[in-house]
Amino acid sequence: MDRLKEITLSLFDRWDCDLIEINGEEDHIHILFDAPPQINLANTINSYKTVTSRYIRKEFPEELYKYYWKPYFLSRNYMILTTGGATIDVIKKYIEEQGK
Repeated sequence: MDRLKEITLSLFDRWDCDLIEINGEEDHIHILFDAPPQINLANTINSYKTVTSRYIRKEFPEELYKYYWKPYFLSRNYMILTTGGATIDVIKKYIEEQGK
């Protein structure tokens, strides 16, 4: 998760997005970020998943080999939600508490 956070910060910096929170559990992650209105979210998420998958698989092959024998690390699925009526603090707290 620490390396994933580093990669995410680097990518989001290049894409003019602000990472607010990232955390996850064994089978999924949550990312709360702020993006400029002109960004294409679907393309951004797909690029994010491609780049992070390559880095993580390359840097941690021994740890991942027994779990990920297929040529992909992250599934093609994702979900994008707007914050709706919840405050950013409520969503951030939810993400922070993942895995506890």
